[in-house]
Amino acid sequence: MQPSERILSGLGGSGGDAQRIACVHADRCGGCPVIALPYGEQLALKRGRVVQSMSRYPALELVYTEPVQPAEPVVEYRSRAKMIVATGGKLGLYAKGGGHQVVDIPLCRVVSKIVAVVAAIIRDRIKEDEDTQGALAPIEAGGSLRAVDLREVRGPAGEHVLVTLVIQRDRAREREAYEEIARALVAAEPRILGVALNYHEGDTPQILGNETVRIHGVETAPDRIGTATHEATYGSFVQAHRGQAERVHKTIIEVLGIGRMTKRPRVLDLYGGAGAISLALADAGADVYMVESNAPAVAQVNETARKGGLSVHAEAGDVSSALRRFAEQKETFDGAIVNPPRRGTSSLARELLARLELPAIVYISCDPDTLARDLDHFTRLGYGVSSIRPLDMIPLTDEVETIALLRRTGLAPPKVLWEDDDVFIVEKGAHEPTVPQGEYVTSLVGRAKKIPNAGDAVPVNRIDVGTSGLVLFVRRATDLPKWQAALEHETARKIYVAGTRGITPNKGAITRDLREDGKMYPARTRYRRLAVASGHSVLRVVPEQGRTHQIRRHLAAIGHPVLGDDRYGHPPTNRFFEEKNVLDRTFLHCVRLELTHPVTGVRLIIEAPLPGDLRAVLERTSGPGTLRFLDHKQALGQSGFSSLPPPPSGESTPSELLSLRDSASRLSLSILDVDSSSPTIHPQNESDDER
Repeated sequence: MQPSERILSGLGGSGGDAQRIACVHADRCGGCPVIALPYGEQLALKRGRVVQSMSRYPALELVYTEPVQPAEPVVEYRSRAKMIVATGGKLGLYAKGGGHQVVDIPLCRVVSKIVAVVAAIIRDRIKEDEDTQGALAPIEAGGSLRAVDLREVRGPAGEHVLVTLVIQRDRAREREAYEEIARALVAAEPRILGVALNYHEGDTPQILGNETVRIHGVETAPDRIGTATHEATYGSFVQAHRGQAERVHKTIIEVLGIGRMTKRPRVLDLYGGAGAISLALADAGADVYMVESNAPAVAQVNETARKGGLSVHAEAGDVSSALRRFAEQKETFDGAIVNPPRRGTSSLARELLARLELPAIVYISCDPDTLARDLDHFTRLGYGVSSIRPLDMIPLTDEVETIALLRRTGLAPPKVLWEDDDVFIVEKGAHEPTVPQGEYVTSLVGRAKKIPNAGDAVPVNRIDVGTSGLVLFVRRATDLPKWQAALEHETARKIYVAGTRGITPNKGAITRDLREDGKMYPARTRYRRLAVASGHSVLRVVPEQGRTHQIRRHLAAIGHPVLGDDRYGHPPTNRFFEEKNVLDRTFLHCVRLELTHPVTGVRLIIEAPLPGDLRAVLERTSGPGTLRFLDHKQALGQSGFSSLPPPPSGESTPSELLSLRDSASRLSLSILDVDSSSPTIHPQNESDDER
């Protein structure tokens, strides 16, 4: 029985050592962070990650997450290894705990056998060149080598390897020196099909640079996964586990019904990479249209499809641009595969994909947080999530691959937080305009009209496309003036939660006139800092007027722009938060409305909790502590409303209304009472002096 079979056979057992993998590097290497757990617990941990991410969103929390499909094998499975080079002949991964200490891993349990053999040969050559100041000496020892990328391929002639040597460009030797090394490596191990140089520049943390040049052997090599063969190139992406990648292909074919349709289905494959999925679907009987930004990879896919007689049409380009063209040309497809990088799809790509009115979308993701964020948006674009199927693509780590199936269900109405016969208040999601706008598939107004007795509904207030939160609607346009007056009255308040760049003062008021339609208007915005998360601020913000982009413009004016703000914000910070912390819109949420009902005189206090994507940002930047702290203080909003009756006289003076407002605030807004109960957060406890 193989080691992986022994582990899998004990999944339902007592949790003994038979379920564990031993590795001599486990105490220092950061490559397999959950290796100490029994395999059954590893699978439970991975499923828990997916469930937690989905549970942040009301639209997803009731969708069942299936058990994680286990991998076979769980050792010697990695068909690609990117390893860092360090002095002392080290070839491995960074140590646990951060920093840049490299752990040499000659006995790594997870790389495939042939990759381990080639790594051993290169490790010996690195040691030799370090002693002799040769071309493969590490950078720290005066050489040029930063890292090594090894790619296993399986073709008709068996298992082979493509070797990519990552060289620091400004320290590179003459090409002839590397060509000599390449010939020596192939002589030592004939299963090396070719060697390439990848040129790294600067101090960027990415292992691979932008330029790769073959210096010996083949340009590409056939690599078979399941029933399909694609052409592998140096440094190209491949799923870590060959067997699980085949399972992904089979799952897609199953859920899309390829092979069972009466006609040959037309399928989109977005972010197609090396084309493994496209070729597998074409082999199963689909006409596949693939979009991938890497032009050499696209050329290889088209050539492989031509040789194999497969119906694959691959194009090099941006996914959003291709989708816009498909929509303009009114192209029709029977389904789409979306397999984006870790940061997920762009909001524009999701909008354009929905415009195609596809009957089904299969979304493949390696990050549960970006997956849940994108699925939540799709639910507002007319798609329901039918199934969530996680699988263990990278055993012995906490990473999890997930396949989500979406079916077109039509637009759903927004959640109503409060209503009566005249008005209702709903929660607007991100990436959704309040009223129809440009190329957006839908709008909050369009969805609100699906609420009973709301066919003529008109919004009283509007918030930006990238902002989420509370919007008030009147059911009849004739009621609009009195409700606008109520919302603009000096006793009314709109309260926002904002994430801003850098650490703001504890509290402040920004008074700055703002230009609209060529005229200057007075504007004042008050804020209080609630917490600090990874060097950035979480604020409570109250605009005293409703000028266009008032909060965003005012906060940018004091050097603390809203995170994710693509107009007034800080582009490098925005890129970092999108790539690392799932933030693909402005960190701004209308958490609370306070106003007096113009008919009954009742004081209304309506709240909408901070949405899942912004909660995920806080958790990823500063851990669960900040969220727990702010939730405990009810600073992030509660789902629901409270109210106070009108004064007994039935008619209130402005001073009485102000007093009433203060009473309501004391009753229900713990957001004002933040104390210093957490040493890792910087809360404020000043009194409330905002309108």
